[in-house]
Amino acid sequence: MKRRYFSIALASAALPALAQDNFPTKPIRMLVPSAAGGGIDLLARMFAQAMSEQLGQQVVVENMGGGGGTIASATVARAAADGYTLIFQATTAAVNAASLSNLQFDPVRSFQAVSYAARFPLVMVVNPEVPAKNIREFIELAKKNPGKYSFGSAGTGTGTHLAAEWLKKRAGIDLLHVPYKGTGAVMPDLLAGRVHVLFDGLPPQSGNIKTGRVRPLAVTTLKRAPQLPDVPALAELYPGFDMPFWTGVFAPANTPRPVVDRIHAAMHKAIATPQLSQKLREFGAEGVGASIHDFDEFWNNQIALYRGVLRETNIKLEGN
Repeated sequence: MKRRYFSIALASAALPALAQDNFPTKPIRMLVPSAAGGGIDLLARMFAQAMSEQLGQQVVVENMGGGGGTIASATVARAAADGYTLIFQATTAAVNAASLSNLQFDPVRSFQAVSYAARFPLVMVVNPEVPAKNIREFIELAKKNPGKYSFGSAGTGTGTHLAAEWLKKRAGIDLLHVPYKGTGAVMPDLLAGRVHVLFDGLPPQSGNIKTGRVRPLAVTTLKRAPQLPDVPALAELYPGFDMPFWTGVFAPANTPRPVVDRIHAAMHKAIATPQLSQKLREFGAEGVGASIHDFDEFWNNQIALYRGVLRETNIKLEGN
């Protein structure tokens, strides 16, 4: 009898390892902390399709907006750590981790970094009637007219807001902040001249730039964007100014490493495929196949960046 019980115990202990080796055996749920149709959602769906092909199981995107992304994050933080519930995070997650202290989950320790997905610069655009042809002229114009020019954002505490606030601080200029519910909502007022400046992702603004509806002045990455080679990076004027828009996949903390490795490998292979690479280029984004360690380091550096920006600009976000 003892031998029989011992054999059963060994077989039971082997089941979790077997499940990990066979992962995935059912569809994977990937939450997106925003409404359907936005840039994050579109990127998530690109990656979900490519991951499905690599994993042999469907990766199902589920939109769960609200709470500045914290509702979706809390849901994943409480989910089983088995790899079947993931979250497609973006820049706002780092802002939340840097600024919010009253969450029902730990924005850092509740998650396991899985894979860097994609990044693209934010681009600073202005209404064409603004009498500044480049970023240096705009800084000079703003210094001569403190408080006259306004910028719209996707909302207080978003990357589109903090990029402008950081520029204000570094350049020593005064711009009026007008928050909206998403950058799409800013566009009618920007085009009509009711607000003057917007920091937005390059992909959604590329068409407006090509048609002359807006004028690009700068990008927020360390180097110039290949799509806008004549538009300077803000880092050329203010060294160290690096605030890209990025996306990545996270799993609940304590997800078994073999499962994390399997998902990471699928994303890494997906990024290397001509199909996904082409889609990302057309979207204006760059696929990033960083290692798990490098992505985790990048994630923590982003949190430190936004803590520094919030401290430097003396911005207090709700929920602190």
